[in-house]
Amino acid sequence: MIAREAIPFTLIGFVLTVVVFLLAARWSNWWLFALCTLLALLTLFATYFFRDPKRLVPPGNDSLVVAPADGKVIGIDTVGDVPYVGKRAIKISIFLSVLDVHINRVPISGRVEGVDYKEGEFHAAFMDKASGLNEQTVIRIKSPLGAGVVVKQIAGVLARRIVCRLEEGQQVTVGERFGLIRFGSRTELFLPVDTRLAVAVGDHVAGASSLIGHLPESAEASGEQSEQASVSKGDDVKL
Repeated sequence: MIAREAIPFTLIGFVLTVVVFLLAARWSNWWLFALCTLLALLTLFATYFFRDPKRLVPPGNDSLVVAPADGKVIGIDTVGDVPYVGKRAIKISIFLSVLDVHINRVPISGRVEGVDYKEGEFHAAFMDKASGLNEQTVIRIKSPLGAGVVVKQIAGVLARRIVCRLEEGQQVTVGERFGLIRFGSRTELFLPVDTRLAVAVGDHVAGASSLIGHLPESAEASGEQSEQASVSKGDDVKL
């Protein structure tokens, strides 16, 4: 199974490959045969890049948090004053290489409270400054337990297209597909500071099927939780 965003790449690549092959065969031109081979490889890579494998979500209740993307966990940090999440929050940074699956998954069940797209730069996704400076989409989700969670889709050097299909007010289920980022990127997850984590720096996680941890049982249970009113667009830039 591949994502529908792959169709233009695979279709154009296939057509070009066939056309160049026919021309190469007609004229017995080895340069065209070489070009045909290159086009075929690029088409196969596009198909591989946009793969969308089925995933099984770990068993759990409304506190369950799963990985929003495939990739390597390159950072787990406690950060201060994250709008919508709390006075302190846990930031989990996941780097997606061009070889990782780039489908994004909903990390918790709940209600989408906001989706904000922000233009930005295109630094290497593994660099910390990419979190604040790069083009990104910021998604706010409220768990049935009352906890606020933020997901960020962040473009990288090669990634120039962020797809997010979520809308404000939408009810979502943990593990469901919601978008993707093309050609190398970064995904970040901001959780309440007293979330019980089940992941460590250096782990390679798989979207939807890798357990990140469990949210506190209620927003009131967290002494660090701040008021979780929706913030206006633009207030999340410094997340």
